[in-house]
This record gives sequence, C-alpha cells and structure tokens, in this order.
Amino acid sequence: MRPRDFLVRGLLVGLLAGIAAFLVAHQVGEPQVDAAIALEESAAPAPAPETHTHEDGAAYSHSHADDEGAVVSRATQRTWGLGTGTLAVGVALGGIMALVSAAAVGRLGRLGAAQSTALVVGIGFVAYALVPFLKYPATPPAVGSGETIGSRTGLYFGFVLLSVVAAVVAVLLASRFWQRIGALPAVGGAVVGYVVVMAVAAGVFPVVDELGAFPASTLWSFRLASLLTLAALWGVLALGLAWAVQRLAASAQAVEDRRALAASL
Repeated sequence: MRPRDFLVRGLLVGLLAGIAAFLVAHQVGEPQVDAAIALEESAAPAPAPETHTHEDGAAYSHSHADDEGAVVSRATQRTWGLGTGTLAVGVALGGIMALVSAAAVGRLGRLGAAQSTALVVGIGFVAYALVPFLKYPATPPAVGSGETIGSRTGLYFGFVLLSVVAAVVAVLLASRFWQRIGALPAVGGAVVGYVVVMAVAAGVFPVVDELGAFPASTLWSFRLASLLTLAALWGVLALGLAWAVQRLAASAQAVEDRRALAASL
C-alpha cells in the first residue's frame, strides 16, 4: 500500500465529508446565522440621511447605506460560498489524514490498517477541532469586536497548534513505551499527559469574552450547530477513510496471497 493510494482515497472521502458538512451547516447552522444577523441589524443605528440639492433647487434625501452593497450577497454566502468552503476543507483534511494514516500503519502497536486510520482521524478530531472548540468556541455575527479579530484569531490558531503538537508527542510516547510497560499504561499515560498539558494551556491562554447582551439561547444554538457540523465532517472522514483503507488492505493482501501461491507452485 503506497502513500499515493491513501492520498487518492483520502481526497475522495474528504469530498464526501465536505458535502456532509455542507448539508449540516446549511440546514442547522445557517438559520442560526440568519438569527444573529437579524439581531445585529436590529441593534445597529440607522444611518442619518444627508440632504442634497439638485441643480434646479429641489431637495432630496440620500443615505450612505444606499451606496454600500454587500460584497458577497447573503444568498451566495449560504449556498455557493458555504459549499465551496466546506468542500475545500473536507478535501484538504482528507488528504492530510490519509497521508498521516499511511505513515502510521504498522507503527501503532497491533492495530490493523483500518483501525490505525480510524484512530488517526479520531485523534485529529480531538486535537484539531474539539479541544480548541472547547476553549475558543465559534461565535456568530454580532459577537466580538472588529478591532480584536486579529488577536482572537491568533489566540485560536496558537491554541490549535499547541493542541496538535501535544497530541503528536503523546502518540509518539505511547507508541515508544507500549512494549516496555504495556499498551494500557502507555496509552493511559499519553492521554493523561495530553489532558494535563491542554488544561494548563487553557488556563494560561487569555479568556475571550465579548458576548455583551447577545441572547444565550441563540448563542447556544449557533455553537451546537457548529459542533454538529464538525462532527459530520470528521465522522464521515473517520468512517469513510477507515472503510477505504480496509478495502485497500484486503486488495493488497489478496495480491500477496496470489504471489505466494504462484511462487509455491
């Protein structure tokens, strides 16, 4: 089984995962986005109209809002824009997870190809998506100041990077010591070490609290929809890639069996 075989299957499964994420985000998440936008627009003060005079002396009112159209319409954002984003993320994650899985096969104890692939994707979900979400959850429109978006983005990706590095180190340590101290103590120690590191990091990283008077029910619904979208994306990745790798392993084993049989004749 070559890395190229993993990559091709990872890209295809990632495409399916992106479609699943789009469907969940469109049906569950977009109504919450619309609700947040409605709250933002209702709270924003209306721009004061300016009075101008035609050359014939007749006065008319004009608001700057008449000139400011959205760069991308809301209809495009929730359809083509959302679909393009989820498909791109799904394909990219599928390719990355496939290559990591190819490198991990045979290096994670007695786990088979499909089992190690599912484990890799599961670790990726926890380290890249779930744990950073718990520290810095998704926020809808009307939440957060535009002046702090750069710092908030930096904090989030810094936390993501730390989580991924900690997870990789934990896996490497577990795979190194499982033969010396046993699989259960090695895996348990790695999990505890990762949890401790990220718990300390969660306490050290600054808290971002810019909710203001945003309704708690709408915020909860938006974050739940975001988490469901992540679960759909990573769930399809885990199941689809494990199934594809299992079929690939079975095909490779069949080829080896035929070669062994031919050599024995």
